[in-house]
Amino acid sequence: MDSFAGKLAVVTGGGSGMGRELVRQLAAAGCSVAAGDWHPEAVAQAAASARAAAPPGVLVTSHACDVADEGQVMRFRDEAQQQHSARHVDLVFANAGIGGGASFVADSRAEWERTFAVDFWGVYYCARVFLPLLIDSGDGVLVNTSSVNGLWASLGPGAPSTAYSTAKFAVRGFTEALIEDLRRNAPDVRVALVLPGHVGTDIVVNTRRAHGMPAPGEVSGQKLADARTWLTKAGLVRADASDDDVRRRLTGLEDDFRDKAPLSAAQAAAIILDEVRAGAWRILVGEDAKMIDARVRAKPDAAYDYAELFSGLAPSPAPESATAG
Repeated sequence: MDSFAGKLAVVTGGGSGMGRELVRQLAAAGCSVAAGDWHPEAVAQAAASARAAAPPGVLVTSHACDVADEGQVMRFRDEAQQQHSARHVDLVFANAGIGGGASFVADSRAEWERTFAVDFWGVYYCARVFLPLLIDSGDGVLVNTSSVNGLWASLGPGAPSTAYSTAKFAVRGFTEALIEDLRRNAPDVRVALVLPGHVGTDIVVNTRRAHGMPAPGEVSGQKLADARTWLTKAGLVRADASDDDVRRRLTGLEDDFRDKAPLSAAQAAAIILDEVRAGAWRILVGEDAKMIDARVRAKPDAAYDYAELFSGLAPSPAPESATAG
Protein backbone atom coordinates (compact mmCIF):
# COMPACT_ATOMS: atom_id res chain seq x y z
CA MET A 1 0.00 0.00 0.00
CA ASP A 2 1.95 2.96 -1.29
CA SER A 3 -0.49 5.56 -0.04
CA PHE A 4 -3.51 5.95 2.24
CA ALA A 5 -4.98 8.65 0.01
CA GLY A 6 -8.45 7.84 -1.23
CA LYS A 7 -8.81 4.90 1.15
CA LEU A 8 -11.38 4.30 3.90
CA ALA A 9 -10.15 3.20 7.33
CA VAL A 10 -11.95 2.05 10.47
CA VAL A 11 -10.26 2.81 13.81
CA THR A 12 -11.47 1.57 17.20
CA GLY A 13 -10.40 3.38 20.35
CA GLY A 14 -10.33 6.47 18.17
CA GLY A 15 -11.19 8.91 20.94
CA SER A 16 -7.81 9.02 22.64
CA GLY A 17 -4.20 7.94 22.58
CA MET A 18 -2.87 5.98 19.63
CA GLY A 19 -6.35 5.63 18.18
CA ARG A 20 -6.90 9.37 18.06
CA GLU A 21 -3.49 9.84 16.46
CA LEU A 22 -4.19 7.14 13.90
CA VAL A 23 -7.40 8.96 12.96
CA ARG A 24 -5.60 12.29 12.70
CA GLN A 25 -2.63 11.03 10.71
CA LEU A 26 -4.72 8.91 8.35
CA ALA A 27 -7.00 11.86 7.60
CA ALA A 28 -4.02 14.15 7.04
CA ALA A 29 -2.73 11.58 4.53
CA GLY A 30 -5.98 11.80 2.54
CA CYS A 31 -7.70 8.75 4.03
CA SER A 32 -11.34 8.93 5.08
CA VAL A 33 -11.91 7.46 8.53
CA ALA A 34 -14.75 5.98 10.57
CA ALA A 35 -13.62 6.36 14.18
CA GLY A 36 -15.26 4.39 16.98
CA ASP A 37 -14.91 4.66 20.74
CA TRP A 38 -16.90 3.79 23.85
CA HIS A 39 -16.68 7.49 24.84
CA PRO A 40 -18.84 9.32 22.24
CA GLU A 41 -17.81 12.85 23.20
CA ALA A 42 -14.09 12.03 22.99
CA VAL A 43 -14.36 10.38 19.60
CA ALA A 44 -16.54 13.20 18.25
CA GLN A 45 -13.87 15.70 19.29
CA ALA A 46 -11.13 13.57 17.74
CA ALA A 47 -13.04 13.31 14.47
CA ALA A 48 -13.74 17.04 14.36
CA SER A 49 -10.06 17.83 14.93
CA ALA A 50 -9.00 15.39 12.22
CA ARG A 51 -11.53 16.81 9.75
CA ALA A 52 -10.31 20.34 10.34
CA ALA A 53 -6.77 19.43 9.34
CA ALA A 54 -7.62 17.02 6.51
CA PRO A 55 -7.37 17.84 2.79
CA PRO A 56 -10.55 18.41 0.76
CA GLY A 57 -12.65 15.36 0.07
CA VAL A 58 -11.69 13.49 3.25
CA LEU A 59 -14.63 12.42 5.43
CA VAL A 60 -14.07 11.62 9.11
CA THR A 61 -17.04 10.29 11.09
CA SER A 62 -17.40 9.38 14.76
CA HIS A 63 -19.35 6.48 16.20
CA ALA A 64 -20.16 5.33 19.74
CA CYS A 65 -19.09 1.71 20.05
CA ASP A 66 -18.16 -0.66 22.87
CA VAL A 67 -16.11 -3.25 20.99
CA ALA A 68 -16.83 -5.88 23.64
CA ASP A 69 -20.42 -5.96 22.34
CA GLU A 70 -20.71 -7.58 18.90
CA GLY A 71 -24.04 -5.90 18.29
CA GLN A 72 -22.45 -2.48 18.75
CA VAL A 73 -19.61 -3.41 16.39
CA MET A 74 -22.19 -4.43 13.77
CA ARG A 75 -24.00 -1.13 14.26
CA PHE A 76 -20.68 0.70 13.88
CA ARG A 77 -20.12 -1.10 10.58
CA ASP A 78 -23.59 -0.23 9.31
CA GLU A 79 -23.26 3.42 10.30
CA ALA A 80 -19.82 3.66 8.70
CA GLN A 81 -21.05 2.18 5.43
CA GLN A 82 -24.05 4.47 5.36
CA GLN A 83 -22.24 7.70 6.25
CA HIS A 84 -19.35 7.00 3.89
CA SER A 85 -21.57 5.57 1.13
CA ALA A 86 -19.14 2.66 1.09
CA ARG A 87 -19.42 -0.91 -0.09
CA HIS A 88 -16.02 -1.82 1.33
CA VAL A 89 -13.33 -0.63 3.72
CA ASP A 90 -9.60 -0.70 3.04
CA LEU A 91 -8.10 -0.73 6.53
CA VAL A 92 -9.34 -1.78 9.97
CA PHE A 93 -7.29 -0.79 13.03
CA ALA A 94 -8.56 -2.87 15.98
CA ASN A 95 -6.86 -0.64 18.50
CA ALA A 96 -9.25 -0.25 21.48
CA GLY A 97 -7.98 -1.52 24.81
CA ILE A 98 -8.16 -1.18 28.59
CA GLY A 99 -6.26 -2.56 31.57
CA GLY A 100 -7.57 -3.99 34.84
CA GLY A 101 -8.06 -7.48 36.24
CA ALA A 102 -4.37 -7.66 37.07
CA SER A 103 -4.80 -10.60 39.44
CA PHE A 104 -6.74 -13.73 38.55
CA VAL A 105 -6.64 -14.60 42.26
CA ALA A 106 -7.37 -11.33 44.05
CA ASP A 107 -9.35 -9.18 41.61
CA SER A 108 -13.03 -9.60 40.82
CA ARG A 109 -14.14 -11.93 38.07
CA ALA A 110 -16.24 -9.14 36.56
CA GLU A 111 -13.22 -6.82 36.28
CA TRP A 112 -11.06 -9.59 34.84
CA GLU A 113 -13.57 -10.63 32.22
CA ARG A 114 -14.42 -7.04 31.26
CA THR A 115 -10.76 -6.39 30.50
CA PHE A 116 -10.45 -9.58 28.49
CA ALA A 117 -13.66 -8.83 26.60
CA VAL A 118 -12.50 -5.40 25.43
CA ASP A 119 -8.94 -6.46 24.66
CA PHE A 120 -9.58 -9.78 22.90
CA TRP A 121 -13.24 -10.10 21.96
CA GLY A 122 -13.13 -6.52 20.68
CA VAL A 123 -10.40 -7.48 18.21
CA TYR A 124 -12.19 -10.71 17.31
CA TYR A 125 -15.55 -9.01 16.71
CA CYS A 126 -13.94 -6.36 14.51
CA ALA A 127 -12.34 -9.09 12.41
CA ARG A 128 -15.62 -11.02 12.14
CA VAL A 129 -17.72 -7.99 11.30
CA PHE A 130 -15.40 -6.09 8.98
CA LEU A 131 -13.59 -8.93 7.17
CA PRO A 132 -16.17 -9.21 4.37
CA LEU A 133 -15.76 -5.48 3.67
CA LEU A 134 -11.96 -5.84 3.66
CA ILE A 135 -12.27 -8.71 1.19
CA ASP A 136 -14.46 -6.54 -1.04
CA SER A 137 -11.72 -3.90 -1.01
CA GLY A 138 -9.45 -6.12 -3.06
CA ASP A 139 -6.49 -4.80 -1.07
CA GLY A 140 -7.56 -4.82 2.58
CA VAL A 141 -5.44 -4.64 5.71
CA LEU A 142 -6.51 -5.76 9.19
CA VAL A 143 -4.28 -4.25 11.89
CA ASN A 144 -4.65 -5.79 15.36
CA THR A 145 -3.08 -4.17 18.41
CA SER A 146 -1.55 -6.55 20.93
CA SER A 147 1.13 -5.33 23.37
CA VAL A 148 4.57 -6.02 24.72
CA ASN A 149 2.48 -7.97 27.26
CA GLY A 150 1.60 -10.28 24.40
CA LEU A 151 5.29 -11.20 24.40
CA TRP A 152 5.89 -11.18 28.16
CA ALA A 153 3.01 -11.77 30.58
CA SER A 154 4.24 -9.73 33.51
CA LEU A 155 5.08 -6.25 34.71
CA GLY A 156 7.96 -7.49 36.82
CA PRO A 157 8.33 -8.39 40.51
CA GLY A 158 5.13 -8.13 42.53
CA ALA A 159 3.07 -6.86 39.59
CA PRO A 160 0.87 -9.50 37.96
CA SER A 161 -0.95 -8.61 34.75
CA THR A 162 -3.19 -11.57 34.00
CA ALA A 163 -6.30 -10.31 32.21
CA TYR A 164 -4.44 -7.83 30.03
CA SER A 165 -1.59 -10.22 29.21
CA THR A 166 -3.92 -13.14 28.52
CA ALA A 167 -5.95 -11.03 26.11
CA LYS A 168 -2.86 -9.64 24.40
CA PHE A 169 -1.35 -13.10 23.96
CA ALA A 170 -4.69 -14.17 22.48
CA VAL A 171 -4.63 -11.23 20.05
CA ARG A 172 -1.12 -12.18 19.03
CA GLY A 173 -2.03 -15.84 18.47
CA PHE A 174 -5.23 -14.99 16.61
CA THR A 175 -3.42 -12.54 14.35
CA GLU A 176 -0.55 -14.89 13.55
CA ALA A 177 -3.02 -17.72 12.85
CA LEU A 178 -4.84 -15.46 10.39
CA ILE A 179 -1.73 -15.06 8.24
CA GLU A 180 -2.04 -18.48 6.62
CA ASP A 181 -5.83 -18.50 6.81
CA LEU A 182 -6.09 -15.26 4.84
CA ARG A 183 -3.33 -16.35 2.47
CA ARG A 184 -5.39 -19.44 1.64
CA ASN A 185 -8.97 -18.17 1.87
CA ALA A 186 -8.87 -14.38 1.47
CA PRO A 187 -5.64 -13.59 -0.40
CA ASP A 188 -6.65 -9.97 -1.03
CA VAL A 189 -6.49 -9.22 2.72
CA ARG A 190 -3.37 -9.14 4.85
CA VAL A 191 -3.04 -8.85 8.60
CA ALA A 192 -0.58 -6.94 10.76
CA LEU A 193 0.22 -7.35 14.45
CA VAL A 194 1.11 -4.27 16.52
CA LEU A 195 3.18 -4.81 19.69
CA PRO A 196 3.63 -1.50 21.53
CA GLY A 197 5.73 -0.95 24.61
CA HIS A 198 5.06 1.96 26.95
CA VAL A 199 3.32 4.65 24.92
CA GLY A 200 1.98 7.87 26.43
CA THR A 201 -1.79 7.45 26.24
CA ASP A 202 -4.86 7.88 28.45
CA ILE A 203 -5.37 4.14 28.85
CA VAL A 204 -4.89 4.35 32.61
CA VAL A 205 -7.64 6.97 32.83
CA ASN A 206 -9.86 5.03 30.41
CA THR A 207 -9.32 1.82 32.38
CA ARG A 208 -10.42 3.53 35.58
CA ARG A 209 -13.55 4.86 33.89
CA ALA A 210 -14.35 1.58 32.16
CA HIS A 211 -14.32 -0.24 35.50
CA GLY A 212 -16.23 2.47 37.34
CA MET A 213 -13.28 3.32 39.59
CA PRO A 214 -12.95 6.69 41.34
CA ALA A 215 -10.44 9.28 40.19
CA PRO A 216 -7.17 9.24 42.19
CA GLY A 217 -8.16 12.41 44.02
CA GLU A 218 -11.41 10.78 45.15
CA VAL A 219 -10.09 7.44 46.41
CA SER A 220 -11.23 6.58 49.93
CA GLY A 221 -11.90 3.70 52.30
CA GLN A 222 -10.34 0.34 51.53
CA LYS A 223 -9.09 1.41 48.11
CA LEU A 224 -7.17 4.24 49.74
CA ALA A 225 -5.76 1.86 52.34
CA ASP A 226 -4.70 -0.61 49.62
CA ALA A 227 -3.09 2.20 47.64
CA ARG A 228 -1.21 3.38 50.72
CA THR A 229 0.13 -0.13 51.33
CA TRP A 230 1.28 -0.53 47.74
CA LEU A 231 2.85 2.92 47.51
CA THR A 232 4.64 2.46 50.81
CA LYS A 233 6.06 -0.93 49.79
CA ALA A 234 7.22 0.60 46.52
CA GLY A 235 8.92 3.44 48.40
CA LEU A 236 6.73 6.05 46.70
CA VAL A 237 5.24 7.51 49.90
CA ARG A 238 6.23 7.51 53.55
CA ALA A 239 4.33 5.24 55.90
CA ASP A 240 3.00 8.30 57.76
CA ALA A 241 1.92 10.15 54.59
CA SER A 242 -1.42 11.92 54.82
CA ASP A 243 -4.42 10.69 52.84
CA ASP A 244 -4.10 13.70 50.57
CA ASP A 245 -0.44 12.92 49.95
CA VAL A 246 -1.40 9.40 48.89
CA ARG A 247 -4.07 10.78 46.54
CA ARG A 248 -1.62 13.28 45.05
CA ARG A 249 0.90 10.51 44.45
CA LEU A 250 -1.73 8.40 42.70
CA THR A 251 -2.70 11.35 40.52
CA GLY A 252 0.94 11.96 39.66
CA LEU A 253 1.46 8.33 38.64
CA GLU A 254 -1.58 8.47 36.35
CA ASP A 255 -0.35 11.67 34.72
CA ASP A 256 3.23 10.43 34.45
CA PHE A 257 2.16 7.31 32.55
CA ARG A 258 0.92 9.58 29.76
CA ASP A 259 3.27 12.55 30.01
CA LYS A 260 6.60 10.85 30.76
CA ALA A 261 6.37 7.86 28.46
CA PRO A 262 9.39 7.20 26.24
CA LEU A 263 7.15 7.37 23.15
CA SER A 264 4.21 9.67 22.49
CA ALA A 265 0.95 8.49 20.97
CA ALA A 266 1.72 10.55 17.85
CA GLN A 267 5.13 8.91 17.46
CA ALA A 268 3.63 5.45 17.96
CA ALA A 269 0.91 6.05 15.37
CA ALA A 270 3.49 7.26 12.86
CA ILE A 271 5.53 4.08 13.34
CA ILE A 272 2.44 1.92 12.88
CA LEU A 273 1.34 3.67 9.71
CA ASP A 274 4.82 3.62 8.21
CA GLU A 275 5.09 -0.11 8.84
CA VAL A 276 1.61 -0.85 7.49
CA ARG A 277 2.48 1.08 4.34
CA ALA A 278 5.70 -0.91 4.03
CA GLY A 279 3.83 -4.22 4.25
CA ALA A 280 5.15 -5.37 7.65
CA TRP A 281 3.12 -7.98 9.51
CA ARG A 282 4.90 -7.65 12.89
CA ILE A 283 5.27 -4.12 14.21
CA LEU A 284 7.27 -3.55 17.40
CA VAL A 285 6.62 -0.05 18.73
CA GLY A 286 9.25 1.40 21.03
CA GLU A 287 12.74 0.44 22.12
CA ASP A 288 11.35 -1.28 25.24
CA ALA A 289 9.21 -3.56 23.07
CA LYS A 290 12.21 -4.42 20.89
CA MET A 291 14.36 -5.10 23.94
CA ILE A 292 11.83 -7.33 25.68
CA ASP A 293 11.14 -9.22 22.46
CA ALA A 294 14.85 -9.87 22.04
CA ARG A 295 15.39 -10.84 25.68
CA VAL A 296 12.47 -13.26 25.87
CA ARG A 297 13.47 -14.89 22.59
CA ALA A 298 17.07 -15.23 23.74
CA LYS A 299 16.21 -16.51 27.23
CA PRO A 300 12.73 -18.08 27.13
CA ASP A 301 13.34 -20.19 30.25
CA ALA A 302 14.30 -17.06 32.18
CA ALA A 303 11.30 -15.00 31.05
CA TYR A 304 9.96 -14.80 34.61
CA ASP A 305 13.30 -14.90 36.41
CA TYR A 306 13.55 -11.12 36.30
CA ALA A 307 17.10 -10.81 37.58
CA GLU A 308 18.33 -13.18 34.89
CA LEU A 309 16.13 -11.86 32.09
CA PHE A 310 17.22 -8.26 32.63
CA SER A 311 20.75 -8.91 33.85
CA GLY A 312 23.11 -6.16 32.80
CA LEU A 313 20.30 -3.62 32.38
CA ALA A 314 19.64 -0.71 34.71
CA PRO A 315 17.17 0.56 35.61
CA SER A 316 14.61 -2.19 35.24
CA PRO A 317 12.91 -1.92 31.83
CA ALA A 318 9.66 -3.50 32.95
CA PRO A 319 6.84 -1.77 31.05
CA GLU A 320 3.59 -0.50 32.42
CA SER A 321 0.52 -2.72 32.07
CA ALA A 322 -1.58 -0.66 29.73
CA THR A 323 0.20 0.28 26.56
CA ALA A 324 -2.39 0.57 23.80
CA GLY A 325 -5.38 2.69 23.08
